[in-house]
Amino acid sequence: MPKVTLLAYTPDPERTIACAAKLCYSPSTIEDLRDGLTDEKVESFVNMLSGLGHESPIEHASFTFGIEGVSRSLLAQITRHRIASFSVKSQRYVKEGEFEFVTPPEIEKEAQALEIYNESMRLAQQAYDKIAEVLTQKHKKAFLAEGKDEKTAARMASKKAIEDARFVLPNACETKMVVTMNARSLMNFFHHRCCNRAQWEIHDVADQMLKLVCQVAPNLFKNAGPSCVAGFCPEGKMTCGHMTDVKKRYEEMKLNG
Repeated sequence: MPKVTLLAYTPDPERTIACAAKLCYSPSTIEDLRDGLTDEKVESFVNMLSGLGHESPIEHASFTFGIEGVSRSLLAQITRHRIASFSVKSQRYVKEGEFEFVTPPEIEKEAQALEIYNESMRLAQQAYDKIAEVLTQKHKKAFLAEGKDEKTAARMASKKAIEDARFVLPNACETKMVVTMNARSLMNFFHHRCCNRAQWEIHDVADQMLKLVCQVAPNLFKNAGPSCVAGFCPEGKMTCGHMTDVKKRYEEMKLNG
């Protein structure tokens, strides 16, 4: 199952945002503005920004997460959020020996489906290993013919082989990544991925991310979550129909950390 860690974030993110926003309406120096921001004023200013929908100042706060135990399927989804930075474990340079994989809960609950699923993972590993072995031998011969020594030829051949062998690996293959987003991008991410209609894995990741940022910037993210938390569901006929329950769940999540 996914594991999310908050690795780093802008120091005193709410004060930084309040200072940036206040600068837009004040002739004071930045140092004077910052020194004049008490905790109460910071909270008030961040709340005012939320009410006004003035979002550009919140881009000055960034949050970096470590995400582990997720599938390559999740990777395809999360990288659609383009205003972000991603560093991902490479299948090109990291050999997938006995690769870990993610099992969807619905498959795990059905014995027959789980048996078929696990067998397909075993066959994928077997195919990967065999292709890597065949290609490694081929490339090693070529590198030796070019005059490379035995050790260098073997190392280069192995790296080149897994570059192509990885194509047989499934979406279920486990990966890990470091992701950085500014607060405005995070708000958008939470709107889409905390929604009941989001796929279960990225929904889980989004919920964990939201819990973590609420601990360090509670005022900034107090209205964060699926769009309906702020009072409007954009899904139309596709709505889950459980807005009241969703709002209550996210209120309790933020309250209890």
